[in-house]
Amino acid sequence: MGTFSIDVESFEWSRGSKDDPADLCLHGKAAAFIGKVKLEYNATVSATALYLLKTLTEDHIVNTDNQMLPCCGFFYSPNEGLDNVVIIGCPNGVDWSVIHEGDKVILELEDCTKESVPIEDYRKAVYYFADKVEAFYKSCSPKVLPKNDFDRDGYLAFWNEWHRRRQEIPVRYS
Repeated sequence: MGTFSIDVESFEWSRGSKDDPADLCLHGKAAAFIGKVKLEYNATVSATALYLLKTLTEDHIVNTDNQMLPCCGFFYSPNEGLDNVVIIGCPNGVDWSVIHEGDKVILELEDCTKESVPIEDYRKAVYYFADKVEAFYKSCSPKVLPKNDFDRDGYLAFWNEWHRRRQEIPVRYS
């Protein structure tokens, strides 16, 4: 079986600061290792974390939706129940497929390179990344929520979906 890991460094908000109560989208230098391949991108890591959490229960096909390491994630579109959100950004970023096959996931790069990873190992890597991103949010000043109902609801739905997906299957990593 293969390996997957993902990490982030150099967190910053859109305007380049280390703390910005009005900025809702966290950026950073993300690096994903799929087998021996290293993929790096200065990404919107808040969107990356949610996309990764979604792949714990859903397949993701390369270039059919968002990128796994997106350049932007500037528009949140919440559902009516505020428990799911669609994040829209620009078409730039780095992407790969995540296909579930029993107790493993197949990670497929754009060049068709494939890596089979045990689902438990994949889940631990995803939770590590998501927890690191959330810890940075918590280390910053509280967010000033948008006054516009739609924008505020989008941000609330983002975190509602995040926490629901993060709690679906409790895992501790060592």
